[in-house]
Amino acid sequence: MEKDVVIIGAGPAGLFAGFYCGMRKLSAVIVDPLEVAGGRLAALYPEKYIYDVAGHDKIRAIDLIHNLEQQLTRFEDTTELALGEEVLALEKHDDIFTVKTTKQEIKAKAVIIAAGSGAFAPRMLGVEGEETATNLHYFVDDLNKFKDRKVAIFGGGDSAVDWAMMLEPIASEVNIIHRREEFRAHGASVDKLMDSSVQIHTPFTPKSLVLNGDKVEKIVIESKKSEDHTIEVDDVIVNFGFVAKLGAIAEFGLEIEKNKINVNTDQSTAIPGIYAIGDIAAYPGKAELIITGFGEGPIAVNSIYGYLNPEALVGSLHSSSVIKG
Repeated sequence: MEKDVVIIGAGPAGLFAGFYCGMRKLSAVIVDPLEVAGGRLAALYPEKYIYDVAGHDKIRAIDLIHNLEQQLTRFEDTTELALGEEVLALEKHDDIFTVKTTKQEIKAKAVIIAAGSGAFAPRMLGVEGEETATNLHYFVDDLNKFKDRKVAIFGGGDSAVDWAMMLEPIASEVNIIHRREEFRAHGASVDKLMDSSVQIHTPFTPKSLVLNGDKVEKIVIESKKSEDHTIEVDDVIVNFGFVAKLGAIAEFGLEIEKNKINVNTDQSTAIPGIYAIGDIAAYPGKAELIITGFGEGPIAVNSIYGYLNPEALVGSLHSSSVIKG
């Protein structure tokens, strides 16, 4: 694949940068190791409300992501998503970058790193068959997927308890399995859980999956205090949290301090042609907010346009003058 720009990270900043690439008539691909767009918002709190996005009194995290994805479709002919792909390496030869992912090689003239706190990898169950099971999920982007289905949730924190309560009126059956006697979620949430129809299994840990092809049909859980227990399921949700790491980005040769990339006022890094935006970008006075990343995206894209077109007069483009109707 060949593009003008590779954007590493499909969180809010990366998605909006992809949109602004379209404004500048630059082709782009947005790469992310998660199977869905949204980065930390999708992985950690998709159903939570965000209150500090300009123009919104409040908006659910997943709705914000869906809006950004919809906005991106305006330039779907030139900007695309490459989800479920981890970046493994980056090389530069004759001003052309080659980004190697787990699925392909992408050649581009410039790179925007919008990786947030780093690539998110879910904490696994650690049982055989987990990697091939198609009905085992580490995050949820649509509650309606579980309508009238038997769901088992592993985890004991706020997110796991929140998922259990939100799925209770949708799924036909909800089980929550936690390795400790007590849940780590907020007391009020735990009280609601105890008063609900959710079937609670504590202290239990996963022992094995019973699969039929690539589908989990049963889970077997174990405890030091009782015999093994088998639960029939249609879907399994694992909510053990996520691990963020810079991964290959740490090997790019950039100036990195405390897992942040030092950037200039135009979002450029120590390597010509590479820019960083969002939470991973660092400079004096930086405010780590979603809206900051939204602002940094156009700065980086305008800088790239000037980098690729040295003779051009580069100013900000306004949607009212670019998009008609």
